[in-house]
Amino acid sequence: MATQSVSTATRWWILIVSLLATLCAFTFINGIAFLISMLESKRDTNLAQAGLLAAMPSAGMVLTLYGWGYLLDRIGERIVLSTGMALTGVACFAAAAMHSLVAVGAFLFLGGMAAACANTASGRLVAGWFPPEQRGLVMGIRQTAQPLGIALGAMVIPEFAEHGLESALKFPATICMVSAVACALGVLDPPRPPRDGAVPEQLASPYRGSSVLWRIHAASAALMVPQCVIATFMLVWLIREQHQSIAAAGALVTLSQLLGAAFRIAAGRWSDRMRSR
Repeated sequence: MATQSVSTATRWWILIVSLLATLCAFTFINGIAFLISMLESKRDTNLAQAGLLAAMPSAGMVLTLYGWGYLLDRIGERIVLSTGMALTGVACFAAAAMHSLVAVGAFLFLGGMAAACANTASGRLVAGWFPPEQRGLVMGIRQTAQPLGIALGAMVIPEFAEHGLESALKFPATICMVSAVACALGVLDPPRPPRDGAVPEQLASPYRGSSVLWRIHAASAALMVPQCVIATFMLVWLIREQHQSIAAAGALVTLSQLLGAAFRIAAGRWSDRMRSR
């Protein structure tokens, strides 16, 4: 299928579906952090133990990003997204059914391994369906998935947590399952150049012979670390140190993430206008 054969409306629809799937994935990955206060008060854990549990989805995600990328090149975005998000939902439902926190952590880890599919597939959909002069804006929109997912988690999960761990985990599990169905129905794989007849230079890895891409990845990872730390412990800090109510603290976290999402879109649009990434 050629890029030109798909309408502009279809491209934006694919972007919206993949954005929502990635948003749901990040609601799961980062939303466990909003259970820390409940775990301390109702499950008799200390901050270190609760923080370790909250880190399980992220730890699982890191391990499988490369693997999902490998599968993506071979079976396409629609299958990767729909299968990965379904597995994320199943793992989260399983975690909700566990009584032991060790078992909960194990299933959260498995869910994070599955949720990594959204990071790889949604980026490829942007690069595959949109021309280079639009990719800054579109990638900025796609990148709002993380702050919007955190914002949704901050707004909803602490309230569910008042009714227990099972209730809180069923929310991200449900939206991940819904997003899996949406991806199966609404995502189209972008066209790929044929591999038959390609010269060896066209198939060679761009990572060989240059350190540029490795430096870009290292810098991007370094920028993500403080964001994840703040997202994990901001709610706890607001409740414990600033004596905010759960509702007020959740609203402040949500507001901060909405502002972050807006600035990501603005930065992407700016990069298109300046023709500089």
